[in-house]
Amino acid sequence: MPDEKIILDYSQPKTLCVRLNGDWLIAAELPRVDPVIAEVSLKDISRITFDISGLKEWDSGLVAFLLHLIRQCQVKPIQVDLEVLPEGVKKLLLLALKVHEKTETVKAEEGSFFTRIADMVLKTIDGVAVLLDFLGETAIAFGRLLRGKVYFRRDDFLFILQRCGADALFLVSLISVLVGIILSFIGANQLKIFGAQIYIADAVGIGMVRAMGAMMTAILMAGRTGASFAAELGLMQDNEEIDALQTLGVSPVEFLVIPRVLALVIMMPLLTIYADLMGILGGFIIGISLLGLNPVEYWQHTQSAVTLSNFWVGLVHSFVFGIIIAIAGCFHGIKCQRSAAAVGEATTKAVVSAIISIVVATAVITFVCQILGV
Repeated sequence: MPDEKIILDYSQPKTLCVRLNGDWLIAAELPRVDPVIAEVSLKDISRITFDISGLKEWDSGLVAFLLHLIRQCQVKPIQVDLEVLPEGVKKLLLLALKVHEKTETVKAEEGSFFTRIADMVLKTIDGVAVLLDFLGETAIAFGRLLRGKVYFRRDDFLFILQRCGADALFLVSLISVLVGIILSFIGANQLKIFGAQIYIADAVGIGMVRAMGAMMTAILMAGRTGASFAAELGLMQDNEEIDALQTLGVSPVEFLVIPRVLALVIMMPLLTIYADLMGILGGFIIGISLLGLNPVEYWQHTQSAVTLSNFWVGLVHSFVFGIIIAIAGCFHGIKCQRSAAAVGEATTKAVVSAIISIVVATAVITFVCQILGV
């Protein structure tokens, strides 16, 4: 080779010894690897070794040169011996090649349609197993809580209660009033045909108290509080704070998950009652102002329609939704991978899984209530 920094030695059969000389600094003009590859292609070479006796200073320029050479040799294929290289160079090369192997593995996994389906099924089974394990840990932690053996900070719990409750009142008020207004308008269009607009009070009252108040509050809290839980715990996982708790002998489920689940279980029924009142108020405003209904008569119809059974069904909805939202947020947060992208993915999964679970739970509770005649 004409470049004095590289000397190629073919003295051994089927082996090329690359002698590296001088300083290999990125600031200086370094030789290109293409001429070396071109010359190797013309020879019957199966192995490349290095001689660094003449090598002086080096930086990432040498690493980039060798990495390019190794990747080109992997295509041939030609074995590259890295043993004699400086320890720092070997570590950087192995790290770069490991990342490359990961990328190749991901590409190789993109197989046939049935392979992808099988991988999806296996991942789903593994995910269900991890979820069941998390639910078991949470159940055990709640058992320890009832026995007074769970430790978490009281100030943190009160702060989470405030975030789940008082801080959400404005959004709950806005959404609930609008839902009550929408229900009253929809009912008015249909009941006007029969001249029975006064029964809007019944429709709005039963709809809000039995299902809509709890469901709209739950969807709002899933997007607000559930996502917050997932992001917080995911960031703690990324910063290795959860590992630090385990090292100190503190259970992350007891210290981080239990206060959040407990806070949502306490606040969701209260927020649901408040949402019911705001929804009824929204229907009352539309019924009185735009539909010309009598306020006293509207209130009497609401009282007669909203029975205790409807009220308790709504509270059962809210209690179940609180557990679902907290579990979804904490599970995806605490099982998050350690990267910024993984935190965002965990937050998205927490919201999506919570909303889907809320809809499914609503259908199940409604079906059970229909069977029981409640």
